[in-house]
Amino acid sequence: MNRPIIAPSLLAAGSGNYGGVVAAVERAGAGYLHIDVMDGHFVPNLSFGPNIVEGIRGGTSLYIDVHLMIEYPERMTPAFIKAGADCITVHGEAPGDVGAVIKICRGHNTGFGISIKPGTPVAEYRQWYPYCDILLIMGVEPGFGGQAFIPGTPGRIAEAKRLRERLGARYMISVDGGINLETAPLCVSAGANILVAGTTVFGAGDPADAINRLMGG
Repeated sequence: MNRPIIAPSLLAAGSGNYGGVVAAVERAGAGYLHIDVMDGHFVPNLSFGPNIVEGIRGGTSLYIDVHLMIEYPERMTPAFIKAGADCITVHGEAPGDVGAVIKICRGHNTGFGISIKPGTPVAEYRQWYPYCDILLIMGVEPGFGGQAFIPGTPGRIAEAKRLRERLGARYMISVDGGINLETAPLCVSAGANILVAGTTVFGAGDPADAINRLMGG
């Protein structure tokens, strides 16, 4: 079983010292940083703007995946790319123009991803999957951290893996929500390449140990 990339979710970090906690998880072996952006419309919560990404970018070499849980993501995509995002991941379910986001990302040599809610069929947005660098499977309903992992998620990951083969696509499969030391191996066994983990990493007394154990160490 391949070791997954661990992407700590900034939403679970202490807000008083983002630079310090990001540096700590980078030293601990994280490969990506996951930043959830919420607008209070597509999901019932508010979070980070481009200024947070810009502030973090200068102090880390981690690959930054900005997860836009917002309506009309094409409007904000250029600002997050300018701030330093390496990948822009949007929701197919959100109002907006996914094709425009792809065009903007490709024009700036930036990665592109699609995220799908637990109730959305995995193949729903397959027309976009050949353009994806990341397909993000939500293991909880988007909007808030700390929710319980939905048991059917590994099956959806396996379906995404089969679909990738059928389409000849190249996306990595990421899973976000409810990832802990019990659910992580289930997801990796099903085909997940990236594990987005919030509380399991930032709430641990030893983030390096938590990251190593999530990777199967």
